[in-house]
Amino acid sequence: MAGYKETPRQKMIALMYLVLTALLALNVSKDVLNAFVVVNESLDDTNTGLDSKIDYFYRKFDQQYKLNPAKVGPKWKESKEVQNRTDNLLKYLNDLKFKLVMVSEMKDSAKVRELYYKDTVLNGKHVQYLMLDKVPTRDKYDNTTNYLINNREAYRLADSLKSYRKFILAKMHEPEDSKTIGLIIKEGKAYHDATGTPEDWEYHYFNHTILAADIALINNFVNEVQSAEFDAINYLYSSITASDYKFDNVVAKVIPKRTYVLKGRKYEAEVLVAAYDTKTKPDVYVMPGVDTWKPEYLKKAQKVTGESGIVKLEFPATKEGVHKYAGVIELLDPKTNKKVQYPFSGKYMVAPPALIVSPLKMNVFYIGVKNPVAISVPGIPTEKIKPSISKGKLYRDPENKSQWIVEVPKGVKKTYISAITELDGKPYDLGKSEFRVKRVPDPIATIAGITGGQVGKNQLLAAGAIIPELKGFEFDLYFKIISFSMSTIINGDFVTLKTKGNRFSRDMRRRIKGATRKQKFLFERILAVGPDGSKRTLNPVNIEIK
Repeated sequence: MAGYKETPRQKMIALMYLVLTALLALNVSKDVLNAFVVVNESLDDTNTGLDSKIDYFYRKFDQQYKLNPAKVGPKWKESKEVQNRTDNLLKYLNDLKFKLVMVSEMKDSAKVRELYYKDTVLNGKHVQYLMLDKVPTRDKYDNTTNYLINNREAYRLADSLKSYRKFILAKMHEPEDSKTIGLIIKEGKAYHDATGTPEDWEYHYFNHTILAADIALINNFVNEVQSAEFDAINYLYSSITASDYKFDNVVAKVIPKRTYVLKGRKYEAEVLVAAYDTKTKPDVYVMPGVDTWKPEYLKKAQKVTGESGIVKLEFPATKEGVHKYAGVIELLDPKTNKKVQYPFSGKYMVAPPALIVSPLKMNVFYIGVKNPVAISVPGIPTEKIKPSISKGKLYRDPENKSQWIVEVPKGVKKTYISAITELDGKPYDLGKSEFRVKRVPDPIATIAGITGGQVGKNQLLAAGAIIPELKGFEFDLYFKIISFSMSTIINGDFVTLKTKGNRFSRDMRRRIKGATRKQKFLFERILAVGPDGSKRTLNPVNIEIK
């Protein structure tokens, strides 16, 4: 019988990187969130397909147990232990996804089920399916980080996964450091952030991770758990001697390493027939672009010869979109000594790398300001991304190595941030993002905290200056007042006084001290200079003495 050779870690590594890079995305665009939804749906489909394969082997185990309970009984009982242990862990993982949505949305369980879950049937079972695209807070991380890190749920998750891995390896008679299955969690602060700071597994994967990425990561654990279950059942089933097998229901299976493929990489899958002699060399005929196999495709189909009952498929991922294929696997029937064909089909998605440049304060870049941004690409480690900017300066934030700083000069209306990486030893273009560039908005001129109205004489003297305020602006910036004028009517004459800086001049203070009730003072021609060096004329301030 052919085994499931690739480890779960290898199968899902691209999606793991997608989750890890999402840790930096604080302001995630709608398109990226939609990508998370697509990836999660793809993971759900992959997990459903794997669940179907696992059910197939449990049914085969039950058939063999009924045929020969004395011979098959011990291994069959062990398979039931694996099944029960796996079911309990999968229930915990699915409950954890549900709990994270509750925590993020701050709604009770009944409301969460009503709004974000739908009933469906998978493999003959009624299940509730999470509609991630309906969850408004899928781009938030505050509540989920508090629950997973501060409430230590991530640590309970790690203990559950480590315990399950130890259990499965024992069933397969493998040492605890074996890489036969995934779910490998290093002890202690064995992980590092972009600055090289040591972190434990829980903090590394779940601190400041948005809800959509948390769900993707937990779906990945579901896949790894199911893959480990598949490997364990496969091992136990293979332990029964070949003479106990019945080959009356052979079905071709397609097992992809991943169904979400970055453009420029390869789609890889294994096609195998369960319960056949590993010495067989099956031939596979594959026809790209079709849903189901037809006999007339045989002359045009691509032939691939396998080893040990397994055939590896590779398709170049050069065109974006969903790709389908179908074929037959051809084997020699040991009973009739004639070739028998078993049809199969599959599909996979090819997507371009999505460069994510997330401004951490505003949705545009401002001239004369150090604009912080997070830069990531799903499927690519952050440290392997080499970004650049078309106009301006782009450099690592010296205080936070996981972020970048953008500085844009005067006169620029838009700029682009692009990035490259190295794949298979060659440079690879990761795309670019366009950003509008604006000058910092004008501040509001205020005196004694107001822009006009009645003020007591002593309060006005105590204020003694014009203060520019930037309201509703995320950056902590300061404008400098260069000059202004003050006008008032004294003994029927309109008097105007000018001064430099933002403080009232001595003459201005003298006039204010001698002011009478209801006397008006107009502060205008207020000239200020911003961090970008541009001069701004601010709003006038009209004051009346109480």
